[in-house]
Amino acid sequence: MERISPHQFLTLGAAVLMGGTFLPLATFVTAAGGRDGWMTVLPGLVVAIPYGLMILSLLSKYPQKNLLQISERLFGKWVGKIIGVIYMIISGYYGGLMLAVIGQIFEQSIIALTPRWVFYLGGLMLVFYLAENGIEVFARFSEVVFPLIVIAMVLNIGLSIQRIEPGELMPILSEGLKPLIFGVLKVIPFPMEYILFLAGIIKFLPSGKQALVHLKVEVWRTVFLVGILDMLVVLIQILVFGPQETVRLSFGLLVLGKMVEISRTIAGVESLFMMVWLGALVIKSCAFFFMTTWALETVLNLKGLKWRVAVSVIFLGIAFGFLRGTSLTKEASIVESYLILPFAFVWIPTLWGAARWKCETNVR
Repeated sequence: MERISPHQFLTLGAAVLMGGTFLPLATFVTAAGGRDGWMTVLPGLVVAIPYGLMILSLLSKYPQKNLLQISERLFGKWVGKIIGVIYMIISGYYGGLMLAVIGQIFEQSIIALTPRWVFYLGGLMLVFYLAENGIEVFARFSEVVFPLIVIAMVLNIGLSIQRIEPGELMPILSEGLKPLIFGVLKVIPFPMEYILFLAGIIKFLPSGKQALVHLKVEVWRTVFLVGILDMLVVLIQILVFGPQETVRLSFGLLVLGKMVEISRTIAGVESLFMMVWLGALVIKSCAFFFMTTWALETVLNLKGLKWRVAVSVIFLGIAFGFLRGTSLTKEASIVESYLILPFAFVWIPTLWGAARWKCETNVR
């Protein structure tokens, strides 16, 4: 069976957690928390830590099994399969939406005249190639791409400092703490996407005692690394555009890339940034592709090339169903808030509690 190292777990998990979330995140949290919305990013992402630790504790009790298999064992065959079907539907639908986002951001940013289906097929080909070659190749791909994502974000932020408008961030906490609570609630669905991916990938993680310690540390590192970077992305957009304009812009980071100039002579570097953002979105879409195939294998015992091709067709069909950017953004937000969040929020603690109860019962 394929295995990934703790370091690959860090880079892959961080890439999935970050994914495409850093593009619309500023709009969501600023709309909810105003000019103080940047403060809500890290507290919202920290929710992933206790959930991640619960999942890793299940890994120590049930090595080489994902949470769908553990659910069938603890809740019974039929309840476990119902959970698996829900997991499969959410993963397949949201993965298709992430594929559609690839076409949306490229069309809106640098290649407006190219048909969107070209981006859909290009992104899907990358996703399918990674999925066909297995989780190890996917993990190695993330090891290469994630550092580039970090470098691109740092450069984008650093080169935008000269455009900061003084006073846009003041006064801090002018509207009190209540808007910050709503801002945190807007962020929480994003770490739950990472948690659902972790629920499937634990099957490929080492389960030794020392390895589990490293994995738990990597969960902390993943959350704080992504949280700090995303917080800086939101902060720079508020400082440059102001709160009202940040809310209006769907992908403010893309606009920042267009504004970047080096020594007032070199422009157009947003094209380089776009290649990196493409890598981030491919990783996010591929993660949900893997999740869908894992659910197919666990629930229906369907595996092999033809079923991966079937999942690819479904992803492409979903992407073609959302040709308008506004409807795509709205649909993704609905899935995140009303499907991913409640499902992961209830499933993981319930499963963890059932495992603890069974363990204590067996001891007695």
